[in-house]
Amino acid sequence: MLSFEVALSRLLAGAPPPVEVCSLQTLAAAGRVLAEAQVAPIDAPPLDNSAMDGYAVAVDDIGSVPTRLPVTQRIPAGSVGTRLQAGTAARVFTGAPIPEGADAVVMQELCEHLPGEVLIKHLPTVGEHIRRAGSDIAADSEILAAGQRLRPQDTALAASVGIASLPVFRRLRVAVFFTGDELRMPGEALQAGAIYNANRFLLGALLERLGCEVHDHGQVPDDLAATRQALRAAALDCDLVLTSGGVSVGEEDHVKAAVQAEGRLEMWKIAIKPGKPLAFGQIVDGERQLPFIGLPGNPVSSFVTFLMLVRPFLLRMQGVRRVAPLTYLLRADDEWSRPDARREFLRARLNAEGGVQFFANQGSGVLTSAVWGDGLIDNPPQQAIRRGETVRFLPFSELLT
Repeated sequence: MLSFEVALSRLLAGAPPPVEVCSLQTLAAAGRVLAEAQVAPIDAPPLDNSAMDGYAVAVDDIGSVPTRLPVTQRIPAGSVGTRLQAGTAARVFTGAPIPEGADAVVMQELCEHLPGEVLIKHLPTVGEHIRRAGSDIAADSEILAAGQRLRPQDTALAASVGIASLPVFRRLRVAVFFTGDELRMPGEALQAGAIYNANRFLLGALLERLGCEVHDHGQVPDDLAATRQALRAAALDCDLVLTSGGVSVGEEDHVKAAVQAEGRLEMWKIAIKPGKPLAFGQIVDGERQLPFIGLPGNPVSSFVTFLMLVRPFLLRMQGVRRVAPLTYLLRADDEWSRPDARREFLRARLNAEGGVQFFANQGSGVLTSAVWGDGLIDNPPQQAIRRGETVRFLPFSELLT
């Protein structure tokens, strides 16, 4: 069996890079992958402005407190005042430009408002409550790196310096289908020996969470000819074909032979639990070589192999540069006394005390473990876990984006 690291390295090496770039309005770019680094065309803030509602003053005009000053102008946000004359104050509001001649703002709570005047009760220092031009972003500095999936705060940052559109990679088109004569859809009658197709819901939603355009080709019967036809249909207008089920070596597992007939296949046994069987190869469609990944049919195996292997592969295909998930070192508040020879990804839940607990049944068909859990514990082979020891925790919040 291949180690997890070797299998992931081979997958990433086989991920074709994105080539198609389109320009999107910044308002619509959240969730897309940035194709080119962005540089700020202006300073942010673009000019000195007030961080408080209060009074703009010259510090030298306030030798002691209290000091009474006439208020000669009122400057709301969006307006520009005139030069502050010596011995006067300007009424300013949050975000208002600081008038020339002022070098501090005294917050209104430290002043007494009088008709035409203000009584300053606080001795300010130079720069107090003033946000300097360029203090957040300097013009011509890089604000967003290429290869990052744009979050709402990223598009907000671009907008804050006036960037109206962003170059992003085209959405990845992923074709999916599911093999198995036993599969039924919710709402259909469930005959003896049949099961509902949970993986269709699982993989479609996981792909959408990663920003992919999903082409669902539905269920394919356990038949070689039907599987080959499904592969050809899936390859017509997509960037990746992803399947669930049929990647083992049983008599009714036809994915291996179908992919070999339509292209090339590497079939791996990976030393992880749950998971182990995973197929990777290419579907040849004329001059195109389309990547193919076949996942195991057990729902938790499909879930874990998608998160740990398919997710980074998809991110690399989308142009994302950092594909490794963040992990956290946390305290185990349970015992794990039956380690496996393979690397385990244990479903676990955070508790109020800052530790993690394990789901009691870690079977590959126990989908409730993924619903109950907040993430996965990455446990090395043959390693028991004692209460109080430190474990590596990968939260689902990190793995599902």
